[in-house]
Amino acid sequence: MIHEEMIEAANLASLRSGSSLRGAHYANLLDCVAAPGHTPDWKALQDLLPALLPLARTPQAPRYHGEGDVWTHTQMVTEAMCSLPDYAAACAERRFTLFYAALLHDIAKPACTRIDPATGHIGQPAHSAHGAIDARIILWRSGVPFALREAICRLIFAHQMPFFALHGNRAGHSTEFIVSRLSHALCIRDLAALAEADMRGRVYAEVEEVLLEIELFRELAREEGCFDTPRRFADPRVRMRYFNGADLHPDYEYHHEPGSRVTVLSGLPATGKNTWIAHNSAGRPVVGFDDAREALGLKHGENDGRAAHYAVEQAKSLLRAKAPFIWNATHLSRQMRGKTLDLLYAYGAEVEVVYLEAPENIILARNTKRDTTLKNEAILHMLHRWEVVQPDEADHVCYLGQAAAESKTLR
Repeated sequence: MIHEEMIEAANLASLRSGSSLRGAHYANLLDCVAAPGHTPDWKALQDLLPALLPLARTPQAPRYHGEGDVWTHTQMVTEAMCSLPDYAAACAERRFTLFYAALLHDIAKPACTRIDPATGHIGQPAHSAHGAIDARIILWRSGVPFALREAICRLIFAHQMPFFALHGNRAGHSTEFIVSRLSHALCIRDLAALAEADMRGRVYAEVEEVLLEIELFRELAREEGCFDTPRRFADPRVRMRYFNGADLHPDYEYHHEPGSRVTVLSGLPATGKNTWIAHNSAGRPVVGFDDAREALGLKHGENDGRAAHYAVEQAKSLLRAKAPFIWNATHLSRQMRGKTLDLLYAYGAEVEVVYLEAPENIILARNTKRDTTLKNEAILHMLHRWEVVQPDEADHVCYLGQAAAESKTLR
């Protein structure tokens, strides 16, 4: 049995508790964005973001990273980004996004590193997905505006995709599908720039071959009309049917038998979901795990399976009747939202996701005052699966609370 050694796992716990920030703030982060062609102030960045420090102690597979440790790679990637024409041509907000996407793109490698003691093989599985979450926590606590923060996190999540997109994916999706879906979550131009910087910022025998793949990825996005804007669809229903695997053409409408109109809430506890319901329910029934627990007399974390079954059966009854309703839950991870959304789309529902957010101090203060068995420590523990809803997940997505002012410009 292969033994896996975790490198700097304690760093991840420190990050999620907030103890690794030491005063990072959006204004300070702005000051550290390097001008085009200039070398970043590495000491200032490490002082602001101590989560960067373990990168220098984290090894990488020599085949793909002849330059050595993750911090050396990160410096090379960030410097490569600062030298790209896309970076020089970017406005201040886009330059901030590109800079911190490069700086934080491998932030989760210390926690994701596994070394096989028998062979010495080094792997960092799922570091892109975990990195997006870790960057979200850092930037949220630093007060980075929602739209900029999420643009950075989405780039980090997808930063390896241009390396392999021309070959499809394990789910059997075509490159056109992958590019189209990505374009509804992020800017393909920026993703290609990050991928190029990531490849130029390493010592790897096949760099030129991968750079060619990235350029072909750019060309395909241009052909699909989604290099700088989301890929156009005939309407939101066609878009969601296409993204859910239907065999149809994105440019043509199709007849759809109306089903339930469902609002799905998403967000950390104490971000205002119940308040939103009180002001917006308009008499619609509310389905949710908290409501199910209350109906069943269960405490938070007690027999969650029973509460989930109760809520799902409620939802199915309403879906069969094609009745409108609200689904109230945290729905923090894409996987958990996917279970709900798959059920709703299976019944032909039209779905709007309302995502709510608030600063950490407000969430914890609100939760302390609530009549709830959910402790603040449990909320902080939830951060490890905090994936903000993306526009490609539903017919309509609305961002409220701290996110509201930025929602119109985010994709």
